[in-house]
Amino acid sequence: MTTTLGLDPVREAALIAAQNDAFRRSILGTTPVADAPQGEFVMTRGVAALGPDAQLELTRRVAAFDGFNADSDPQGWHEMGVIEFDGTTVWFKIDLYDFDYTYGSPEPSDPKQTRRVLTLLLPSEY
Repeated sequence: MTTTLGLDPVREAALIAAQNDAFRRSILGTTPVADAPQGEFVMTRGVAALGPDAQLELTRRVAAFDGFNADSDPQGWHEMGVIEFDGTTVWFKIDLYDFDYTYGSPEPSDPKQTRRVLTLLLPSEY
């Protein structure tokens, strides 16, 4: 089966992973990432309650994260990760929405049809 862009699932997963990586690296806003997909970066109340220093360090760690493996990333999309920070486990999750952030993306591998939302959260908030 292929996507509407004519991609096989392996190529689609690699493309989505590269787009998710570019989006994650762009969240700090300090260094432009060429062709980074559009989206939003949000954090839950639990993460916000950790304070501004923790928020900044966690954001840095999410942007630099490269600990994806077959167990934690079965689709190969680089969409979720786990970070340990000062004894606290923090997750990040990238969801792929349509252009209006209303529904899931009709074509996740096409940045013209997809908007990303990266959420930083505590496992208890999932």
